[in-house]
Amino acid sequence: MRALDTHALTLFCAVARCLNFRQAAEQLHMTQPPLSRAIKGLEDKLGARLFERDTQGVVLTPAGRTLLPQALHILDLLEMAQQSLRQDSAPARLRLGLTSSVAAGLFRPLLAALEEQLGNVRLELTAAPSPRLVAAVRKSQLDAALLALPSATFELAVQQLARQPMMLALPAGHRLAKKRKLSLADIAQEPVYWFERARQPAFFDHCQQVFRRHDFAPHFLREAPDHHVLLGDVAAGKGMALLADSFRALRMDGVIYRPLAEGEELAAGIGLAWQADHGHATLPLLRQLAQEYLKQ
Repeated sequence: MRALDTHALTLFCAVARCLNFRQAAEQLHMTQPPLSRAIKGLEDKLGARLFERDTQGVVLTPAGRTLLPQALHILDLLEMAQQSLRQDSAPARLRLGLTSSVAAGLFRPLLAALEEQLGNVRLELTAAPSPRLVAAVRKSQLDAALLALPSATFELAVQQLARQPMMLALPAGHRLAKKRKLSLADIAQEPVYWFERARQPAFFDHCQQVFRRHDFAPHFLREAPDHHVLLGDVAAGKGMALLADSFRALRMDGVIYRPLAEGEELAAGIGLAWQADHGHATLPLLRQLAQEYLKQ
C-alpha cells in the first residue's frame, strides 16, 4: 500500500475513534479542511461512504465499521515491520507511560524504587492521556503504561491498582469554601471546568453516567490540558474544577480543595497495561513494585 494510502487510513482511524472531525484534527495536529478532504479521497477510492454526517454528529456507516478493524490491523502490521527492521543501538531501556489524568507525584515513590532496582536498564518516561498511551503500547512504542481506568485497552493485559476519588478545586474566596464537604448539587449552578471526551472517552462516559444519575448539568467550561493553567483559572475565579484526589499536592494561592460526596462514584482507577505476548524482561519487577506502591 502506498504511503498516501497508509496516511489516509491513519486519519480515518483517528476520526473513527473520536467520531468528531474537529477533535480528530486537534489530536492529529492539523486543521479540519485537509482532514475532511483526505477522508473524502479515501471514500472516493474505496467507492463507499465511511461516515454519515448530520446535525446530531458523525457515525460510521456499515462500510466504515467493516473497514475500521482491517485498517487498524494494517497499521499495526506496518508498525511491527518497522520495529523489526529498526536496529536500536541504545542501551537496554524500559519505556513506561504515565497517565496525565492524575498528579505526577502519585507515581514518584514507585519510579524511585523502580530506578533503584532496574540496574543497567534505563527508565524512559512518557506522560500523556491514557488513549495515547494505549495506542503506544499496542504499537510497541512503549513497553507498559500506567493508565486511568476505565479506558478502552483492547487486547492489552491490565493489572488493576489504585482508585482516585474525584474532589473539587474552587476559588478560596467562594461562598462554598466555608463548607468542609461539597456535593454535585451544591455546584449545579456554578461554572465547572471539565475535559473533552476525546482526551479520555471511556472515563468521560463513566462520569456522564454518574452526572445523569444526580441530574448534574452545570455550565461546563473547556478544561486546559495543563493543570497549572487550569488551577490558575480557578484561582482567578473563572470556575471550579473536578479533579482526581492526587492533585491536592499541587498548591496554588487562591485555590482550595474540598472532598466531594460523589467522589467515589466518579473515581478514576489506575491500572498497569502491557502487551501480554510481548512482555518486557523487567515486567515482573514493574508489576511487583506497582502493586506495592500503588495498590490501595
